[in-house]
Amino acid sequence: MAHFSVVLLTAVPSALGGEGAGAFVKVDGRECLLRSVEMFLNRDNVKQIQLVVAGEQFEESKRKYGAHLSFSGVKLIAGGSNWMDQLAAAAEKISDECSHVILHDAARPAVAYADIDAIMSEVEKHSVVVMTTPVRAGLIETEDSGKPVAFRSSQRFVQVVTPWVFRKDKFLEMGKNKRDPIAADAWLVRSSSLNIRVGASSDAALAKIMINMLPKPKMRASDNPFEEAQW
Repeated sequence: MAHFSVVLLTAVPSALGGEGAGAFVKVDGRECLLRSVEMFLNRDNVKQIQLVVAGEQFEESKRKYGAHLSFSGVKLIAGGSNWMDQLAAAAEKISDECSHVILHDAARPAVAYADIDAIMSEVEKHSVVVMTTPVRAGLIETEDSGKPVAFRSSQRFVQVVTPWVFRKDKFLEMGKNKRDPIAADAWLVRSSSLNIRVGASSDAALAKIMINMLPKPKMRASDNPFEEAQW
């Protein structure tokens, strides 16, 4: 059975098309990063959860979220200010008991429970699993200057979202080299289109709607009478 370490990054994933420090935006009164952490709690195959913030944000984040995170067994760690530096910081602390790593953008709080199940189920067959959503409109390819080059069919493209799942050695290699995996090595799993990224406070209302539209998971009975009140 695969055992997972979950790594949530608060840096902007510029290589994946993100912008804005959305992990710290409140959606219906609660920060995206807390909502994102919550999606991975109470899973028997998740053995470790790390939330990475920039070094200059560590003390404030510890003061604001430390009690909640510690109560849930989530480790708050300091990393760099960019995506790959934060990933590398987490890679140094992956638990020995974990065979795979789930990487997630903490600014994406609207991931269906079943979608997380789906990527977890693929890890025995694939070393890198990437979640995607469909592109629903036509595209125009442009030069760096913005000059249009050609029309492209949306059927040949998908939008990359998170979470991703890696065999642990693949994740550690990525953390060491600080390079994204080769696209041809990835197995693609389609996510719900509700999986949006919050970039700014103006996205909060839409994110709330998306979260409320997610299908509710079947809840197992809690072993901890205080678990329901942790957030």
